[in-house]
Amino acid sequence: MSYVPTFLRRLVIRRAENHCEYCHLSQTGQEATFHIDHVVPINSDGETVAENLALACVSCSLRKSAKETGIDPETKDTVNLFNPRTDIWNEHFTWIGVRIVGLTPKGRATIEELNLNRTLILAIREEEILLGRHPF
Repeated sequence: MSYVPTFLRRLVIRRAENHCEYCHLSQTGQEATFHIDHVVPINSDGETVAENLALACVSCSLRKSAKETGIDPETKDTVNLFNPRTDIWNEHFTWIGVRIVGLTPKGRATIEELNLNRTLILAIREEEILLGRHPF
């Protein structure tokens, strides 16, 4: 794990509006503190700079780990995972109720690799809607 200076941590949280940049879960009301994710992992020479950092809930962070690619379940091609610093979320994903749906190979592969529609997160999203915290 790499040290992220406090000023960068604050910048990343503010930029992400306190939401996971992968699944959009609000950090408000969560027991675990969200992680500062290196989009390009340190072991792939990713730097600890604002342009390579994203706010990630614990589940997304642990599932992504040092992964940079995944398999698109539709085409079976290996593709890059969603990059919150260079990709636009709404171009790769959409919402159908509380489910995230992939619009592109990158979106579908990211959903699979990070398991963005697992049973528990769907229940959490339902609760977040009731609490007015689900962003979309």
